[in-house]
Amino acid sequence: MASNSLFSLDQLLAFVGVLSLLWFLLKAALNFGWKVRTYLLSEVWRGVHLASYGPWAVVTGATAGIGKAYAHELARRGLNIVLISRSLEKLKQVAAEIEEQHGRRTKVIQADFTHSSEFYEPIRASLQGLEIGILVNNVGIGFDHPKNFLSVDTNVCDMVHCNMLSTVKMTQILLPQMVARKKGIIINMSSVAGRRPFPMLTVYSATKAFDDFFAQGLDMEYRSQGIIVQSVLPFFVDTNMTSQCSKWYMAAAETFVRKALNTVGIARRTSGCLSHSFQYFFVKEFFPDWLHLSSPGTTFVTFFWKQLMYK
Repeated sequence: MASNSLFSLDQLLAFVGVLSLLWFLLKAALNFGWKVRTYLLSEVWRGVHLASYGPWAVVTGATAGIGKAYAHELARRGLNIVLISRSLEKLKQVAAEIEEQHGRRTKVIQADFTHSSEFYEPIRASLQGLEIGILVNNVGIGFDHPKNFLSVDTNVCDMVHCNMLSTVKMTQILLPQMVARKKGIIINMSSVAGRRPFPMLTVYSATKAFDDFFAQGLDMEYRSQGIIVQSVLPFFVDTNMTSQCSKWYMAAAETFVRKALNTVGIARRTSGCLSHSFQYFFVKEFFPDWLHLSSPGTTFVTFFWKQLMYK
């Protein structure tokens, strides 16, 4: 009798074990299949036709790095571009490049997003009369080197204004016309640093978490009204912001943006490209939150930033 009961218990545990294994295998297969659809098949089977959302796109922080790459790639796909940044000289240079290389119209607006919010009304006025289908909230600033919060010499209010307030204000300006037309795309450039707290990059990490959460909330609110809101959370991309970092593991901005734009309409929250998606998968699986937020984990992350990621 006892032997039969023990045998039954062993069978039950074996059955549960098999079900658990099958579940994890199914989950892994679905995850892999989704990555293939999002990052590989999207090269030929894209989620949406971007130019169908409106003839104009607005890109903030458009004179270098990811912003400049978005401006060029959107123009290559048939959109006219409004470039917004603080350097008028660089704005004119990028505008000339786009007009010459892609044959699209451009408009430049000079604005320093680290300063007060007074210039948003002039931006609104400058955009009047344009049918804008896409907004790329890209502008942002970071730190030259990882530092403890009290050691930061950058004005953290400038970072908050640039990385967070600009996203909110530009969305307030352009979302109403998208809702009126029942179509539009908003892309928020977040970061892998926004997925969890990052010591030595605390303020930057917090601002990028805001950009990510803001995009997710907007998507839930306005998805039914024809608006696509995408949060992009890349690892390292070769830009001015990462100029102090080693280059061997970085994606080129142009390549990254082309692949990230392919995922619009497919993924509402994305790492942008397959290599960054796998990088995040390995970090999440082998360095989970409980370890990341522990004292040993914080020590390791601090060492990682200081010794491995920077020259």
